[in-house]
Amino acid sequence: MANAEPWLSVEEIAAHLGVSKESVYRWLEKGRIPAHRVGKLWKFKTTEVDEWVRSGGAQSISGAPYT
Repeated sequence: MANAEPWLSVEEIAAHLGVSKESVYRWLEKGRIPAHRVGKLWKFKTTEVDEWVRSGGAQSISGAPYT
């Protein structure tokens, strides 16, 4: 299981996407970004978030990206 994908924190997924933590929290509040609750913390799988971005999930209704 050495090749298991790590769980990322809000800070790490924000850095991965090149956005602010506030953007990630906004997406979480709206239930938009794929995330998993572990106790009080939010955790993310890079592959799930990358697929969400590719499918257009990171864009607003108007088509402008959140930042």
